[in-house]
Amino acid sequence: MTGNTKPGKTKHGAAAGETARPERADWTIDQGWDSYTAEEHGVWKTLYERQAKLLPGRTCQEFVSGMADLAFPTDRIPDFRRLSDVLMQRTGWQVVAVPGLVPDEVFFDHLANRRFPAGHFIRKPEELDYLEEPDVFHDVFGHVPLLLQPAFADYMQAYGEGGLRAQKLGVLPNLARVYWYTVEFGLIRAPEGMRIYGAGIASSFTETRFSLDSPSPNRIRFDLARVMRTQYRIDDFQETYFVIDSFDELLRLSEVDFGPVYEAVKGQPDHDPGDVLESDEVLTRGTGEYHAAKRQAA
Repeated sequence: MTGNTKPGKTKHGAAAGETARPERADWTIDQGWDSYTAEEHGVWKTLYERQAKLLPGRTCQEFVSGMADLAFPTDRIPDFRRLSDVLMQRTGWQVVAVPGLVPDEVFFDHLANRRFPAGHFIRKPEELDYLEEPDVFHDVFGHVPLLLQPAFADYMQAYGEGGLRAQKLGVLPNLARVYWYTVEFGLIRAPEGMRIYGAGIASSFTETRFSLDSPSPNRIRFDLARVMRTQYRIDDFQETYFVIDSFDELLRLSEVDFGPVYEAVKGQPDHDPGDVLESDEVLTRGTGEYHAAKRQAA
């Protein structure tokens, strides 16, 4: 796996026993910034420097602006309190530390109340390109810059509210795919060309290049019902990326009643990650060569 999300999971979805339950009911913990070691700060520095060199011209302008406004330190892990001060002034969000993946209901409640739960730990030096569970680099570098963008910030809050409803309706897998293909692995058609906004891409050195440069994946216009029926890759690069035209599109999506959409996709067969349908608006028809070679070698 080349992204920084746990196989089979988005940021939420921890099964019982995966992470020890903390004392607080909302699973938040103190970041413990003073406890980070020089080696841990060094890992952040290495990750930050190589992504900062790679991302210009690849990420959307909103992401670039968010990074600048947050003034991420280049040589040390950011202090969540400082990040929250900036976020609160702009969009009313804050970053809270959690020990790792959290239960769905906890994750949704945080988002619904404009709190982004971020893992407080950072990967080991030997895990720069592969990590099963989201760490502080994925969560902060990948997710937090766009929380300064009002439409995206509102979309994230609406997703939290929608998640609580989806749990009650028993359709959480369908909604999780929307998160995966937007917040984690979304692309956007900016005026200057195709750009990255998904955190799983922006925080991954290898998938940053694959998502935009490789001829292998499909790049398909985002459609809500289509995405809800589409499985995703949890072990490798994505076979398909779904593309929005603007963050206002996500804001409009947050205002949609998903109930009828859930009913429409209920009982319908899933699409495989690399499927291209006649109804798709295909922006780039991928060759599929990367995943075909992997399957042949298996």
